[in-house]
Amino acid sequence: MKKIDSHLHFWNYEPVKDAWITDEMGVLKQDFSPDQLLPLCMAEGIGAGVAVQADQSEAETAYLIGLSQAYDFIQGVVGWVDLRSPDVADRLDHFSQYPVVKGYRHIVQSERQDDFLLRGDFCRGVAELGRRGLTYDVLIYPKHLPYALEFVRRFPNQRFMIDHIAKPAIRDGQFETWRRALEPFGREAHVSCKIAGLTTEAHWHAWQSSDFARYLDAVLEIFGSDRLVFGSDWPVCLVGADYTQTCHILSENMAQLSKAEKEKIWGGNCARFYDLPG
Repeated sequence: MKKIDSHLHFWNYEPVKDAWITDEMGVLKQDFSPDQLLPLCMAEGIGAGVAVQADQSEAETAYLIGLSQAYDFIQGVVGWVDLRSPDVADRLDHFSQYPVVKGYRHIVQSERQDDFLLRGDFCRGVAELGRRGLTYDVLIYPKHLPYALEFVRRFPNQRFMIDHIAKPAIRDGQFETWRRALEPFGREAHVSCKIAGLTTEAHWHAWQSSDFARYLDAVLEIFGSDRLVFGSDWPVCLVGADYTQTCHILSENMAQLSKAEKEKIWGGNCARFYDLPG
């Protein structure tokens, strides 16, 4: 089984740039590089990864491209350009010289406008992704799901990935409203979902693996084994779990699946979605 981690972050910590890292997330206030991660992946049999932007700048995209050139392990990059910019086509063309860039993401969860995804200028940028066969990762909270549904329906030929199962507040037991809002995405064949960020939304120091069972059962029912991918969200996951624990949550909660289904979720679906090298 080829295992791929679909959601990794790397950074050289800077307090201003990384102001989203609060004091209670103090474990993240340091540099994180592939050198720290690779032994952890090797121990879990994970042989490739996708690096995802954590800062909204083109410098971040260039930084991740540089890491991919230094580490063969990084087989895909989800970067950032300003999709609202009138120059978005030029900027996408600029980064097209780097085949490792598979798609883009915007930190919609932090935007003040709940229906940000439906902005005309933003949608024009997303249309440019579709013309180039690039993916888009949807980073949102459950409150954004109704807008996200309209958004993905506007682009039936665009590949979308919902990050972190849309971040239900697991620590507060939020479930039914999240599940009902996510359920319609199951009928949108161009939308996949990333199993990542679970412990970050749970009680950081008091979770049990069983806390995630109903959430994983729900996404499996909604998306099926063909449209789910594994991601660790390392190093952000460290606020609630180490890398090994993060991997084992998925293993323990999907033990009932067939070998073929596990292979898809652990790597095959990610390779197909992001068009990673064989």
